[in-house]
Amino acid sequence: MDTQDIKNRFGIIGNSPLLNRAIDIARQVAPTDISVLITGESGSGKEVFSHIIHQMSARKHGAFIAVNCGAIPEGTIDSELFGHEKGSFTGAHEARKGYFEVVNGGTIFLDEVAELPIGTQARLLRILESGEYLRVGSSKVQKTDVRVVAATNVDVYDAVKNGKFREDLYYRLSTVPLKIPPLRERKEDIYLLFRKFIADFTHKYRSPSVQLDPEARHILTNYSWPGNVRQLKNVAEQIAVLEKDRNLTGQSILQYIPQEAGTSNLPMRIKQDAKEDFSERDILYKVLFDMKRDMLELKKLVAEIIKSGGNSAAIAENHHMVKQLYQDVEFPAIAPAVPFVLHKPEVEKKSEFSYVPHSEEVEESLSLVEKESDLIKKALKKHKGKRKLAANELGISERTLYRKIKELNLN
Repeated sequence: MDTQDIKNRFGIIGNSPLLNRAIDIARQVAPTDISVLITGESGSGKEVFSHIIHQMSARKHGAFIAVNCGAIPEGTIDSELFGHEKGSFTGAHEARKGYFEVVNGGTIFLDEVAELPIGTQARLLRILESGEYLRVGSSKVQKTDVRVVAATNVDVYDAVKNGKFREDLYYRLSTVPLKIPPLRERKEDIYLLFRKFIADFTHKYRSPSVQLDPEARHILTNYSWPGNVRQLKNVAEQIAVLEKDRNLTGQSILQYIPQEAGTSNLPMRIKQDAKEDFSERDILYKVLFDMKRDMLELKKLVAEIIKSGGNSAAIAENHHMVKQLYQDVEFPAIAPAVPFVLHKPEVEKKSEFSYVPHSEEVEESLSLVEKESDLIKKALKKHKGKRKLAANELGISERTLYRKIKELNLN
């Protein structure tokens, strides 16, 4: 079967040399059991090529299943692919076969394979190398004969360098790499695809046919099409349903394209410079380092204030510096500093000055006898000389109170 026959059978439209090369590689690798890694941007038609490889292989009568690895939660991906035993985890009420067991003898297409967790990648590598795997919760080795065709829209080599994809699995999958060209690299096919899509949709919705003037065709052909064939198909369907003027001009077709030709305002992943690629941990570290730097600045300011000896001008200057550092923080106004009271003694003729405090500190008596006497007097006064009540207040017996009154001569 030649390239044109394959195009007719699988509905592939285009004459781009890059497209023809991809079809030719798929045709040559199909009869073998070699693993194939299909790379290409989202919407470029990677799944179509997985069908070509399966249908032109000796496994064409076997099962074929397409699995979107990015759509399955990480906690259940192993169970989906390899199956599980009853009771192996919460909710496993009965044993279940995985995709590799169901598709035994056929082909499994793993779309978005770069989204697989690292642990699942190790299990997949074992299947590719020996055809063996373990169900979740089982120690019994299972055998399977499945051909794996994988696909991804990310740069797998970059994922390997970043530690997100196993290098050995990458080389095992990419025995024969197959790259699908994006639509912007096959401009000669854009108008052909649009004509095919618009014809299908006008027939489906029973609407009049659509014609493009030269300007509209030029815009259509030179647009970057970040969504590739899928986006072009969506635009054709919108025009078939919504457009009242069936003779499209350049101005009218721009209404269906999200931006001017050659630019894009669609949400696309932008490859950032590694220096600007901050993780949450990096941001947290940066905040902590900034806080540490600010604390050091504050310590330095306090040290300068102490060194200046409490001088009002120095305090005011440093207060201004603090407010510059923390512009968003409201600081209370600092009152003029009260100078130290210095007194030069008249009696002692010395050159040194001595510090005189504002208030004198009265030394308190620490005599236990005096304290005890005061407490007894207060208790007797409070209870108007009634010794029994005074003794209860003091927490002693009445006899002890009599003895204390006699000892302290408080009669």
